[in-house]
Amino acid sequence: MASTVTKVANVAKDISPIYYRILSKFPQNFTFCFAYGSAVKPQIGNQKKQNMIDLIYCVDNSHRWHGSNIEMNPTHYSALRYLGKGFVARFQEKWGAKVYFNTLVDIKEENVTIKYGVVSQKDLISDLLDWENLYLAGRLHKPVEIIKQTNSSHLQNALQCNLRSAVHTALLILPETFSEYDFYFAISNLSYAGDFRMTFGENKNKVRNIVQPQLLNFRELYKPILQQFHAYVDFPTGESQCHQDLHPETKLHHLMQLPMVPQQRLVKFWNHGGIQQDMEDVLRAVAYDIDCAVILRQILKDLVWQSSVRQSLKGIATAGLLKSVRYSAKKIAKMF
Repeated sequence: MASTVTKVANVAKDISPIYYRILSKFPQNFTFCFAYGSAVKPQIGNQKKQNMIDLIYCVDNSHRWHGSNIEMNPTHYSALRYLGKGFVARFQEKWGAKVYFNTLVDIKEENVTIKYGVVSQKDLISDLLDWENLYLAGRLHKPVEIIKQTNSSHLQNALQCNLRSAVHTALLILPETFSEYDFYFAISNLSYAGDFRMTFGENKNKVRNIVQPQLLNFRELYKPILQQFHAYVDFPTGESQCHQDLHPETKLHHLMQLPMVPQQRLVKFWNHGGIQQDMEDVLRAVAYDIDCAVILRQILKDLVWQSSVRQSLKGIATAGLLKSVRYSAKKIAKMF
């Protein structure tokens, strides 16, 4: 792995060396890596040193990566490792949100605990472009710490497309006038509204706690994206209110730019029990409907609910029963 510190356009500071020391304990054949969560980015009410570091490894070949990692770090895995690297890779790619998590991993040399997920590059790109699960795509709507930047133009383009999709969606949900905070709250809430863990196990103010201390980071992340939206929204920085065009034709433009899966779900919802209309006709009808924002919010809630339930059930198997209980207990303790 390159020794130089890698940056992306929206990362303004150097990466802490601790991340590179952690990464050195894993197979190096991964193509992209980022850290997220309260131990990485500030959140109200959380002390970073007390929290688990969350990492995502994006790999070209899940079978090969898990094979190497099981040899290097067998204790990270539950009993599923005894079924072989092929089973672990298939379980990752065929179930849940297509991410395989190992949790409550102690890195004693660094005196930290980590949780890390493994995802294949093709599945990450699919989620970023299509919002198939809105799982990792949702995490990447918010500021994260990019530890290893990708060399793949396809993945880099998908990362940018995911941010544009978040802006289109937030504008469809927000009223004509809103604050900068409202905008970033709406974006962050896309992947939390509907998450069943928010019902029990997560702080009910989690989205607010993420957005408030990170306004500058959000601003830096979305600044180049918002430059492409001047025709649709006036977005002054600071205390000034933002104003957007709510004409149905503008809403139609935003709806046409949504990822494929939310569009398909809108069509299914609209055609339920009625005349079967094609995509363009449905999106036009939704754009002119007074409840456009309500319909879209419900579509996304259902999507997030389904993926969060599937991934959480999958997590019981990948973590093992004992770690699952410990992890859930930590989440509940944080909530209270």
